[in-house]
Amino acid sequence: MSSLAGPLLAWYDAHRRDLPWRRTSDPWAILVSEVMLQQTRVEVVEEYWRRFLARFDRPAALAAADDEELLQHWAGLGYYRRARFLKAAAAAVVERHGGRFPADFDALLALPGVGRYTAGAVASIAFGLPRPVVDGNVARVLSRLFLVEGDPTRGATARRLWQLAEEHLDRERPGDFNQAVMELGAVVCRPKSPRCEDCPISGACRARRDGVIDRFPTPKARRAPVDVRVAAAVLRRADEVGLVRRDASARMAGLLDLPALELAPRTDAPRRLSEWLRATFDVSVPRLSRVGTARHGITHHRIEVEVYEAELAPGTEASPPRGDLAAAAPRRIAAAPDADGLRWFRCEDLPGLGLSALGRKILAAAADA
Repeated sequence: MSSLAGPLLAWYDAHRRDLPWRRTSDPWAILVSEVMLQQTRVEVVEEYWRRFLARFDRPAALAAADDEELLQHWAGLGYYRRARFLKAAAAAVVERHGGRFPADFDALLALPGVGRYTAGAVASIAFGLPRPVVDGNVARVLSRLFLVEGDPTRGATARRLWQLAEEHLDRERPGDFNQAVMELGAVVCRPKSPRCEDCPISGACRARRDGVIDRFPTPKARRAPVDVRVAAAVLRRADEVGLVRRDASARMAGLLDLPALELAPRTDAPRRLSEWLRATFDVSVPRLSRVGTARHGITHHRIEVEVYEAELAPGTEASPPRGDLAAAAPRRIAAAPDADGLRWFRCEDLPGLGLSALGRKILAAAADA
């Protein structure tokens, strides 16, 4: 593959997408992009990346921010543990390195939440260090080029892919080379319907030669989807809406959301939801009206939310949550509230809050009604 670096880099120079993080060598901006791009499409990340860096332009700015502001800027990207790891990494850069990123692979790897791939990406792109990277796109390209069988994320197969990436890395332009292989996997050597006719190194691809491209990388066994039924309450009090903050042990911890619980099949949703609101928050809901449905996907969960609305009397307050909250949301899909319970926010302030993507869909369903 070392002999293919020339054609691959020439193709990259001519055809690479004009992405904003490719116009900088700032290690902080590159780290933010790499963390955001994990499990998220490029077109979604671009606007988040710009807004995030406009507010947190240096590691010190994020290290000094509170979690609520962090989640406000991350809301909608999903996989919220990434945001907390990014903040922890920023704090470590400030504490250990005086706010300046170390131009050293091992020091980058020692940052919280930074693994071998992310450290290699920052080291090669920001500092020009000859460090390889293997993400899903790179693994697919290498698996097809060299007929590497097995799960690319595990055991001997993963070790073989990293060995190939190290052996064939272009030492003169390591950052561009890594991005070229990633770009090739993203836009040409795609999981389905690869565009082999547009590939600058297709002549060396063993999978194409043998007519077995669709067998590489080895497909993972897919988990069966789990259907989850949820009932959510949009509680209005004059021009305010009641929200809860997700408990630290729940999915999407720290985000604001609508009070909701998971339901067993054939459960009377409005009756169960009303009982839960009263038992959990000591809020008596005179009448819940169904106003719509929201659908959402999280990993292998298919979530269908029945959205109910109720108008409460002005001045209505709620008690801190009580009872067995875990029993109400055994899979933690619904919003298990933190110890502060129900909080009231003006409707006009909702767009600027750190709401979960599911919470926004629930509010949109209520607004449509």
